[in-house]
Amino acid sequence: MPETASLPILYSFRRCPYAMRARLAIMVAGLTCQLREVKLSAKPEAMLEASPKGTVPVLVLPDGTVIEESLDVMHHALGVNDPEDWLDRADADLIARCDGPFKRDLDRYKYPDRYDSDATAHRSAGLAFLQDLEARLGEDENLSGSPRGLTDMAIVPFIRQFAATDRTWFGAQPLPRLRAWLDGHLTSDLFKAIMVRHGPWQPDDTPILFAAG
Repeated sequence: MPETASLPILYSFRRCPYAMRARLAIMVAGLTCQLREVKLSAKPEAMLEASPKGTVPVLVLPDGTVIEESLDVMHHALGVNDPEDWLDRADADLIARCDGPFKRDLDRYKYPDRYDSDATAHRSAGLAFLQDLEARLGEDENLSGSPRGLTDMAIVPFIRQFAATDRTWFGAQPLPRLRAWLDGHLTSDLFKAIMVRHGPWQPDDTPILFAAG
């Protein structure tokens, strides 16, 4: 095991979908890093010094390079090692729809008081994206072919969040392929491995190694 000082540092938040997809790529790439779980109401100074934008994930490389966008973290990790060829199954346009219009609807459905929004209207708008995914999954078991790829891993954390907002409603929608796709990924060994709970990081903590296996 390498010395911790020579390892990248990943600032993360367990339930954040952006942080989830970064961890998924790091894990499947077989990389090892120091994991620092962030309490969003008390962000550590070390993270804010590295990335003043104050959102997770943030990956700090040993040479001081800071990667502060989740898709960039995914591409960095898979650029180092891509054992399942995730980069070959990356639909940038579909991911952009997820990160743009769908994420906007998701936020306003999940947090109507925060956004002073009509949750039902935004749920309906989000459902249109889910229906498109359902139709796409009629061809393959994953979104960019049969094996899982970057498209699936970039999108699944956001579908997870949407589904969890009202599980009864989601379960009643005619989306059998999408539900099977979601359940399959959420119960996978990979997803379970990236969802282990850790307390908020403190500067004097023993480093937590985030690594495959």
